[in-house]
Amino acid sequence: MAELQAMTALGARQAAVAVVGPVTITERFDVALASVAARRGRMAELEGAAKAAGVPLPEAARYTGGTPYSAFWVAPEMWFVEAPHATHELIADQLKAAVGNAASVTEQTDAWVVFDLAAPDLAPLMERLCNVDFPAAPDGFASRTVIEHMGCYLIRHGRGQVRIYGARSSAQSLLHALEVAAAAAW
Repeated sequence: MAELQAMTALGARQAAVAVVGPVTITERFDVALASVAARRGRMAELEGAAKAAGVPLPEAARYTGGTPYSAFWVAPEMWFVEAPHATHELIADQLKAAVGNAASVTEQTDAWVVFDLAAPDLAPLMERLCNVDFPAAPDGFASRTVIEHMGCYLIRHGRGQVRIYGARSSAQSLLHALEVAAAAAW
């Protein structure tokens, strides 16, 4: 029988880490992800079930961290929910059990590549990458944006910390865009 081994979005067994000037770009494959969308007319029920399960449902354009669940808003009455992959490999099943029929829950972990960016100040890099006014965005800001013609989600964790979600099928292209922009920014 074949033994399967997990691979990152970039096709490796270990996460990629790139250092360009003061910027560190880290591929994250330890994040489980699922979407949660309220079913028509059941938002109040979803809010109650999510609160009881410790699942945050932040307002528009916001991210809320937590343990074990964190979440960011993606559309009206829809969120992406994150948790540690080690304990939430079956995140969609776990969330579905928590919210019942109040929401539609879909597995998203293997559809996305996740990159964490860290530097003393990411504004020079972000202004080259996307149309988000990064210096004006508060910590906890979350938005869909475009980076090098690729649809991405950007979450600002702080002045020097950003998480970017991009399509897994474009992982290498997104990493290249981040590295080139970082080299140009410094």
